[in-house]
Amino acid sequence: MPVTRELFTDADFQEAVDQKQRIRVFRGDHLIDSSTSIVRFTSETIITQSSVSDLTYHPRRECQFFEIRK
Repeated sequence: MPVTRELFTDADFQEAVDQKQRIRVFRGDHLIDSSTSIVRFTSETIITQSSVSDLTYHPRRECQFFEIRK
């Protein structure tokens, strides 16, 4: 069963980038992105990539991010 951990701080996001962890993104109790990786983040935006040409920009204040570990 996969273990999930919510990402809050810059250190959490940096660890997910460094380890190339897969994450899930929720917005308003809805799953909007799954099995994607963080490629970059700022204080306002988290940028994820799930395939070569698929970049998604998520507002940090409006979304919740969960790391998935198997």
